[in-house]
Amino acid sequence: MNYYAAFLPMKDEEKSKTYRPDHLTYLEDMEKQEKIFAKGRFTDGAGGLVIYQAESLEEAEELVKADPYVAKGARDYKLHEWTMVLAESAARPE
Repeated sequence: MNYYAAFLPMKDEEKSKTYRPDHLTYLEDMEKQEKIFAKGRFTDGAGGLVIYQAESLEEAEELVKADPYVAKGARDYKLHEWTMVLAESAARPE
């Protein structure tokens, strides 16, 4: 399984507000299917980030395009394969 970081920059703030419940439901469904590693919004309102788990870039792109934010034109996306490297301090037990 590979990781793919999907940057979801704001395209249309009104559409983003309208489709937020659908977007959150979609992310919950993807979490249940173990297709999401992490997710969150940027605090400056610029958009958000979702890290998907998928077998290929094509599969990850299908997941991103199915997100209501992207499908309805509220957000754009940029997708990159991502390799996770934990900082040594994060990996050390307390």
